[in-house]
Amino acid sequence: MINIFSLCARIGHRSTRDDGNATIEFVFIFPAIITLFLMSFETGMLLTRGVMLDRGVDIAMRDLRLGTLDPMTHDQLKTVVCDNSVIIPDCESSLLIELRPIDKVTWSPLSGDTTCVDRDEELQPVLDFVAGGTNEMMLVRVCAVFDPFFPTGRLAAQMELDDTGAYALVATSAYVNEP
Repeated sequence: MINIFSLCARIGHRSTRDDGNATIEFVFIFPAIITLFLMSFETGMLLTRGVMLDRGVDIAMRDLRLGTLDPMTHDQLKTVVCDNSVIIPDCESSLLIELRPIDKVTWSPLSGDTTCVDRDEELQPVLDFVAGGTNEMMLVRVCAVFDPFFPTGRLAAQMELDDTGAYALVATSAYVNEP
């Protein structure tokens, strides 16, 4: 026959033990810490890619402004941007460049919708690419498409993704053609 007092003593003794407390805390806190780490990494890569895209566009616009890219073609400008944007993966196939002069009467900007690479299509959309004349103010917009590192992460879930699961970064610039 089991003594009720010894049974209560065993249950009381087990309820005061702290074996497994760290495991319970780990189970609750570890997913939050990993999510925070993955979001921080994804945000850092997004910002780094954005800065490098801006850098590549700025250097290419300087070359355009000074006339070192003469004659300038879309592919040549894309190559210059990609050569100066070190961290952009598969740069040549993920960029679209739009370039056109500004009308000095209406001062109309580029259209509101940015056209980016459509990775589902073999042929890419054709954008305005006009070199412009001497002393003409030019607007340029470069759109690059990237895959998120962690597509199932919370940051990727909050970003606007296209049909292929990629996000777009856009860099814009303006310059005046030197005489």
